[in-house]
Amino acid sequence: MGYDDVITHLGEFGPYQKRIYYLLCLPAIVCAFHKLAGVFLLAKPDFRCALPYENGSTYELSPHLWNLSYPQDDRCSYYDVEYSEAYLNGSIPRSSNETKTCSRYVYDRSKYLNSAVTEWDMVCNRSLLSATSDSLFMLGVLLGSFIFGQMSDKLGRKPTFFSSLVLQLIFGVLAAVAPEYFSYTISRMIVGATTSGVFLVAYVIALEMVGSSYRLFAGVAMQMFFSVGFMLTAGFAYFIHDWRWLQIALTLPGLLFLCYYWIIPESARWLLMKGRKDEAFVIIEKAAKENKVQVPNEIYEQLVDEVAEKKKQDEMAASQPAATVFDLLRYPNLRRKTLLIFFDWFVNSGVYYGLSWNTNNLGGNQLVNFVISGAVEIPGYTLLLFTLNRYGRRSILCGTMLVAGISLLATIFVPSDMNWLIIACAMIGKLAITSSYGTIYIFSAEQFPTVVRNVGLGASSMVARVGGILAPYLKLLGEIWRPLPLIICGALSLTAGLLSLLLPETLNKPMPETIEDGENFGKKPAPQEAAEEGGGNQELAGMLNGKSG
Repeated sequence: MGYDDVITHLGEFGPYQKRIYYLLCLPAIVCAFHKLAGVFLLAKPDFRCALPYENGSTYELSPHLWNLSYPQDDRCSYYDVEYSEAYLNGSIPRSSNETKTCSRYVYDRSKYLNSAVTEWDMVCNRSLLSATSDSLFMLGVLLGSFIFGQMSDKLGRKPTFFSSLVLQLIFGVLAAVAPEYFSYTISRMIVGATTSGVFLVAYVIALEMVGSSYRLFAGVAMQMFFSVGFMLTAGFAYFIHDWRWLQIALTLPGLLFLCYYWIIPESARWLLMKGRKDEAFVIIEKAAKENKVQVPNEIYEQLVDEVAEKKKQDEMAASQPAATVFDLLRYPNLRRKTLLIFFDWFVNSGVYYGLSWNTNNLGGNQLVNFVISGAVEIPGYTLLLFTLNRYGRRSILCGTMLVAGISLLATIFVPSDMNWLIIACAMIGKLAITSSYGTIYIFSAEQFPTVVRNVGLGASSMVARVGGILAPYLKLLGEIWRPLPLIICGALSLTAGLLSLLLPETLNKPMPETIEDGENFGKKPAPQEAAEEGGGNQELAGMLNGKSG
């Protein structure tokens, strides 16, 4: 008897669960606002050095003045000459080719009225600051997944959700009014941490209250709400051209979710796990009433017995050494699979955010590129609903990463005057990597043994965040050569896709429970080792028994 059996009586996705589920999907939109806002908050328009004689000039100059003032393909310096009227008129030649470093800049404000980049001159030798700001935002996401994950398990889903939501509102506004780069970046980093508290906790609550047959749909559909927020971010940027007001506009919708405090319940599954059965039964009864079903009394009695048994098991488990990531790296086959999974997570996160933040470097209309980049995620996630349980996890993971790699690498051969084809290849890659990212969550959970599954997924998530932390620097490479970020993402995707073929398929296979199961799962001993397999397994079991003892 377990809580899943309770859900069977309540209805796996009844009216009560649907109402709560769709309410919990909406905060994913705001989390997308914050994660993708950096594309516009830190937008880098065309710029040039302000010439000594200029005071408040517009960006445009005649080709004649460009040639007189700046070295070819260099907007970070200007010729160190006397800009007299005679020189500017072309009456006298340039006396020197020496250049001087900029002290002021003029920006093209035709696309962006301003941004944090233009306000704090994060260009030329300071261009690294903008990428570092986005990188620290992703570091916040990493820290938040750890901090709020621990809070969620210890203090409960509901208090963690609302505390992170309040912090998101406070520091979202503080980022908008920040007077300088340091306070802006720290505020944005804290906002990044809160996206883990809001989105991941809402994700967990949602999945914990639906039946097992609906979990694939529930997980994928919530990701689609994130994609909707992705696209809506461009809508805000279209109407709001001042970066400070844009940051406020993207933050304030979070106020609507504070009213959830009186609507969203604590996870009944978590309450039962913590032995708070009376509170859990109140929630179950409320759900049963709304779903117009009756939960038999014997189910409550069996749940009470289960809670007591679970408490005994927890007490026994507390006396045993805690599982660590080193358990996944101790044995050869399990270590090989774990490292492959880590690499897949790193590539998926790095490529996903690298492509999402690189839309300004693709050429053409930047807002349209951004909207398309978000829109292609919808068919990417929809693909999973129809294929994962039919063709297998490994086939979809490998196939989508190969498609992403090939489409992105194909941009090498696209003529520079066919910019539309470069954008099309980039968007095919984005669609494919989105499907891959959605697959890796399920595939990894089915690969890791039960005794270290949470540890394995937590470590995988941390490796993924490292990919996200490095992704902003791809934008800088795009300023050197526009196709370079796409080529790097393509090479990584292609490599990871091919390496994924070394992982065993998990569809319709029993999930490994112990470390020994995990070591043996997908292992193909050589013919000469087949006779020794039984002895090897006994040796492994002996090692594990010795460790647990």
